[in-house]
Amino acid sequence: MSAIKWTKEILGRYNRCPENGLVVFCGRAVTGDGKERRVRVDFEPIKPVHEFVYLCDDEFRTDHLEEMLLADEETYGFIVIDGNGSLYGTVQGSNRRVLHQFSVDLPKKHGRGGQSALRFARLRLEKRHNYISKAADLATKLFIPHGQGRPNVCGIILAGSAGLKTELMRSNAFDQRLRQIITQTVDVSYGGDHGFQQAIELSSETLASVKLTKEKKLLQKYMNTISRDTGKFCFSIENTLQAFEMGAVENLILWEGFDMNRYIMRNKLTGEEMVVHLKKEESGEECHAALPGKETGTDFELVKKESFIEWVAGNYKEFGCDLDFVSDRSSEGMQFVKGFGGVGGILRWRVDFAEINGDLEQVKELDGDDSDCDVGDHYDEYGFDDGDFGL
Repeated sequence: MSAIKWTKEILGRYNRCPENGLVVFCGRAVTGDGKERRVRVDFEPIKPVHEFVYLCDDEFRTDHLEEMLLADEETYGFIVIDGNGSLYGTVQGSNRRVLHQFSVDLPKKHGRGGQSALRFARLRLEKRHNYISKAADLATKLFIPHGQGRPNVCGIILAGSAGLKTELMRSNAFDQRLRQIITQTVDVSYGGDHGFQQAIELSSETLASVKLTKEKKLLQKYMNTISRDTGKFCFSIENTLQAFEMGAVENLILWEGFDMNRYIMRNKLTGEEMVVHLKKEESGEECHAALPGKETGTDFELVKKESFIEWVAGNYKEFGCDLDFVSDRSSEGMQFVKGFGGVGGILRWRVDFAEINGDLEQVKELDGDDSDCDVGDHYDEYGFDDGDFGL
């Protein structure tokens, strides 16, 4: 009942629902040291939510938010044109949006008119031409905003009756930059919003194959970088994070099913914080076992636990790289997941991870040496004689 009361208090602070909807989490959570604390979180999601979800469970369910993060970020433009009007919309992942639509009243063909039949036919063709010109002009304004030299969508789906959509595509008024990115043309039985929905359904396989093709090209580029032995690549979560923090990663590639959690642990004695990455099915005891110093009895407490995918999605821009999610539906994707662990990247410059990790091990060994060791021992290690330094 307390969670319901807290939720009502949160909702009372909003005069209206945010544009993208509202997400509210309320309840009690158990911290790493076994203490219970109250959790109240409310925020507007990064993308619109299209359904109402009310759940009472022993954990916060973030499935819908994860789908938003993993959704295809590429936006496709749709133009639905028929004899009654035109509709312009976009589809991004599972989100559809109508940008603009207008109606038109085109004269139909008829056999009346007598001596004026040619004039009626000429007027009909003139209105049809003006309609096509207006539709083409609006497409340019909506998909190539003023001041931008390229389309704001990665592909165009042209839908409608066979004659009109073909005329639009071939019209001189239709921008050449849009014509170059036409991904598919589909015939639909309706216009307007119903035609938009039908066009999405008919082009779903094409859009999926386009995404898969881009995934394959990216992974082929990654494999070629490895095969050429340029050193401008990384894989495994340890090496990838090292390059990530160095700012060396240009393209960060992550499998969309990467099931890793990120734990921030604090040493209760010194206050030092450490980060541990473990698979989601691994328990908290394994997290503590993975920390250095546990064999000496050092005690750690859990500060924060979050999905590795969520952490990367929220922080990759700070490191100046592009983030690309890939699937395992292609042979390249399966090889990336099985052979490279589902995480890796293409680097801006060569990074020698063996040398970096070797230096870290050497530092650890030096830190473990006795502080009262003879300085001469270090010189002897390099083959220097005392006389070389006047000793």
